[in-house]
Amino acid sequence: MEITEEKVVAVILVGGPTKGTRFRPLSFNTPEPLFPLAGQPMVHHPISACKRIPNLVQVFLVGFYEEREFALYVSSVSNELRVPVRYLKEDKPHGSAGSLYYFRDKIMEESPSHIFLLNFDVCCSFPLPNMLEAHKMHGGIGTLLVIKVSAESANQFGELVADPITKELLHYTEKPETFVSDLINCGVYVFTPTIFSVIQEVSLLREDRADIHQVSSYDSPQLAIRSLPSDFVRLDQDILSPLAGKKQLYTYETMDFWEQIKTPGMSIKCSALYLAQFRFTSPHLLASGDGKRNATVVGDVYIHPSAKVHPTAKIGPNVSISANVRVAAGVRLMNCIVLDDVQIQDNAVVMHAIVGWKSSLGRWSRVQADGDYNSKLGITILGESVIVEDEVVVINSIVLPNKMLNVSVQEEIIL
Repeated sequence: MEITEEKVVAVILVGGPTKGTRFRPLSFNTPEPLFPLAGQPMVHHPISACKRIPNLVQVFLVGFYEEREFALYVSSVSNELRVPVRYLKEDKPHGSAGSLYYFRDKIMEESPSHIFLLNFDVCCSFPLPNMLEAHKMHGGIGTLLVIKVSAESANQFGELVADPITKELLHYTEKPETFVSDLINCGVYVFTPTIFSVIQEVSLLREDRADIHQVSSYDSPQLAIRSLPSDFVRLDQDILSPLAGKKQLYTYETMDFWEQIKTPGMSIKCSALYLAQFRFTSPHLLASGDGKRNATVVGDVYIHPSAKVHPTAKIGPNVSISANVRVAAGVRLMNCIVLDDVQIQDNAVVMHAIVGWKSSLGRWSRVQADGDYNSKLGITILGESVIVEDEVVVINSIVLPNKMLNVSVQEEIIL
């Protein structure tokens, strides 16, 4: 008798243009999920991780960007990783669980036994195969990736309580006002197809409550659920919280790195984490050089093959240099992301900064910041096609596209 091999699909939620506002001015022309970290689009890192899942048959990117914005990338990544990747455009936001349900027919086309759900703006080592094994062992509807963080930062995320032995999810609350636990939700899940029935129940219940609301003028204030459309279902409040403590959901704790990429500053920190991971997963992507034939490279650095870097330049640690960049003699780069077609002239310095596409830095110029990745002006950002003239210093500032700076600025937003 032939044994049917289990199939797995992965769904990566990529959001839409409204969410990309936090990434301005970098998201004006490029969707946030395609912004490069460690030389690869942000969403490429979770897709690459999905490739390691046994019996993976399909990866879906779900969001409400226009399909044309993802068409080229989806085609190239499918060929590169040799796994089918499809972009599915929502007609409107449906919530994290609602998005899954909205495309349930397409997701279930191959009759998968398990469905991974990931958020594109999560940066971690994605231990997906181990997570899947743990999920099968627990036998529940779903398993969440979790991590321990400091008590001070825990309330910025979904806090949860899990049984220390069985790993069952006992309690879940999203961004609580008071401390609940130092264990938080990482935004990475694996479910069985039963999750679709659970989402449907929430949706039907909301429809029923909406009908009741029409005949009652004395609703309880906590029925805020009434203001949400029946097809808008949130994974955290509507699914995880009600199912906690019912032997349906379990946790898998990662001991590795984890961050959420909420700001451009965090993209520099997360680029560093991915570059460090390349040492073990993709060492061929890391540059090297001793200042003789090639530039001096310190720490983890990515340099695109088409970029040209002068042998007297010193690069690193944590530098990502994109396509067709030109780096002249004596340049010093550290803790920065340099995007396509940038020109950096002699003896310029870039630290804790993102240099936008087609920008130009003059001789002896400095573009730098103090490196507080959580602060709005903790890094310096140059938008697309910004010109910094010779000897100009730009510190802790954000410069919108197509500006020319001929005087030094500090802690300014140049509109």
